[in-house]
Amino acid sequence: MKRRVAVLGATGIVGQRFVSLLADHPWFDLVMVTASEKVVGKKYTEAVKWVIEKPMPRKVEELTVEPLDVNRIVEEKIDIVFVALPKEVATTVEPELARKGLVVVSNASNMRLEPDIPLLNPEVNADHIDVVEVQRRNRGWDGFIAKVPNCTTAILTLTLKPLHDEFDIKRVVVASMQSLSGAGLTGVPSMFILDNLIPFIEGEEEKVETESRKILGTLDKDKILMNDKFKVTASCHRVMVLEGHSMAVFVELGRVVDVEEVIKALEEFKDNKIRGMGLPTAPEKPIIVRREPDRPQPRLDRMEGNGMSVVVGRVREDKVLNGVKYFALGHNTIRGAAGTGVLIAELIVKKNLV
Repeated sequence: MKRRVAVLGATGIVGQRFVSLLADHPWFDLVMVTASEKVVGKKYTEAVKWVIEKPMPRKVEELTVEPLDVNRIVEEKIDIVFVALPKEVATTVEPELARKGLVVVSNASNMRLEPDIPLLNPEVNADHIDVVEVQRRNRGWDGFIAKVPNCTTAILTLTLKPLHDEFDIKRVVVASMQSLSGAGLTGVPSMFILDNLIPFIEGEEEKVETESRKILGTLDKDKILMNDKFKVTASCHRVMVLEGHSMAVFVELGRVVDVEEVIKALEEFKDNKIRGMGLPTAPEKPIIVRREPDRPQPRLDRMEGNGMSVVVGRVREDKVLNGVKYFALGHNTIRGAAGTGVLIAELIVKKNLV
């Protein structure tokens, strides 16, 4: 039986990604979309300025855009709500939905660090989903909230997971080069970014530094514990690339390792936490290693694994940090947002939590 799902904030970039991924999904039936009041009542095809490279799915063209009304969502007997709303709106709406028994998979940044809210990158920490039973009990909710990480964090932590498991991470230094789509449809005016880069993204560095330690943390009896065994420091920058976040990563390890050991750990990472579950959105290889000196590149590599794989290259020794350094690339609105959200929902279904 397909679960009935809705996308809240369906006309933005992340909302469009959710719609694109859900329209023909084998497990989900997309029956409702919401957006701002100025387009409520319009057909989806009339309300949205479609910017996704694939054509708008025919199935959603005639969907009527609904207002953001919790009672209306409940009336539609929605099982899972995908949230692509601004944090300020999500902060109010999400607890109401969870209280009324809905499962909320949210891309909004509110509540990500709360100890009973799972912040999920499924190949890395799928076991953290079990904290939702504590969440329900603590908050008196019939439903629950699960969070998608910050886009840069999702890409980074996927590459850190095998290093964390095999070699014991001590410290991570990362410099990101983040695409324009990460700022939304109207986020960066052309006069600001053409012939330019912007060396500051508000709040981004703090998210990378804290969320990474939660994702690589541990599930205790009644909460998720931050990983205090390593630290992350980040510098985040906006560049004139349409889609795909790139980053230079420097990792201090707990022991001396050969570069080929590191490459092997990355290439052979098997995402054992979800392996064998048959989740439709999970890529066959979550991490792809390129050995060419000039790869990965956003234009050439961002759609690997249908946008769900992270591509790593230039893996080499870092003698200053006694570890390794490498270049990583991931699709920010798929792996870093909607794709991971859909993968989280698939995990929830597989665990019989909805």
